[in-house]
Amino acid sequence: MAGWSSHRWNCAASSRPGNSAIRDIPPDLGYESESVADSISLASSARNFIYENGRRYHSFRAGSYSFPNDDREQDREDLKHAMYLLLFNKILHFAPLEDRSMEVIDLGTGTGIWAIDFADLYPSANVLGVDLSPIQTNWVPPNLKFMVDDVESEWLYSRNHFDYVHTRHTVQAFRKWPILFSRALKHLKPGAWIECQEVKHAPECEDGTMAPDNPMALYWDYVRQGLVNIGVDLLITTKLSQMMRDAGFVNVTERVFYTPIGPWPRNRALREVGLYWRAVLMEGLEAIALGPLTRGLGWRKEEIEVFLVSVRKAYLDRSTHAFMPFHIVYGQKPYGPEMAN
Repeated sequence: MAGWSSHRWNCAASSRPGNSAIRDIPPDLGYESESVADSISLASSARNFIYENGRRYHSFRAGSYSFPNDDREQDREDLKHAMYLLLFNKILHFAPLEDRSMEVIDLGTGTGIWAIDFADLYPSANVLGVDLSPIQTNWVPPNLKFMVDDVESEWLYSRNHFDYVHTRHTVQAFRKWPILFSRALKHLKPGAWIECQEVKHAPECEDGTMAPDNPMALYWDYVRQGLVNIGVDLLITTKLSQMMRDAGFVNVTERVFYTPIGPWPRNRALREVGLYWRAVLMEGLEAIALGPLTRGLGWRKEEIEVFLVSVRKAYLDRSTHAFMPFHIVYGQKPYGPEMAN
């Protein structure tokens, strides 16, 4: 069956001027009993954003994602993408894909910037980016479409539909990873791949320059505690490879990149990566903290603002040699008659 779930529509919307809520709703997406008018109404309601503590949040499945979707956060997401390209030497994926016609889905696509680059790289692929927020640009390759939906709901695509499933920077968003992997296995073709590119959001240090009570370390401890209280495990990154195997994937491979926080490494390329990553983290200090600390820990915004003063100073301290591990995990759906049905 074509489609995604009971609430689905194609969109390429953004809060920036000149973008519409709906782009190109083809007649063959499998709307079942929903009319196009219903879908347009749903898309419009998804743009009735929620405002909280001076930041803007998604309204579709409100509260399931604890971080803003406003222009500041979109710019930060795009800066993050630039850092990833530098860290990975412009590699968009590590799973061994063939340059051919493919059905590709990017779960939690955000601004859609990875999906745009992937669609440009593989013009024969059909790429679908899915997110809770209709914030993506209209200026996309012809082989890319965006859809607003909750990827943790039931998938209504047929079995063996996709050639590649991709996630990046979504551990702070998804709550049901075992179910997500099970659904991906069901809807991937035999021999197809899933890939997760995820940060372990816990600063680490190997030379003793970061004390346990460093404000940077405490910040992430509080964020993790707040997210745990609302059902999100921020440290699940290190468990993804085993979860893939448990779901039934084979040839599971894990690579770990170490992302410095700040320009402390001697290696010039890593210094540049560190500058990017520190900028990403510092620009997101408030955005990352507000939801988990207010919703999950009951902090007031004023308390957060006072605490962030010391965190900013900690990020700028070049004597602290901290980094975050970035995990690339990919696995393959096995071949065999039991997987073909």
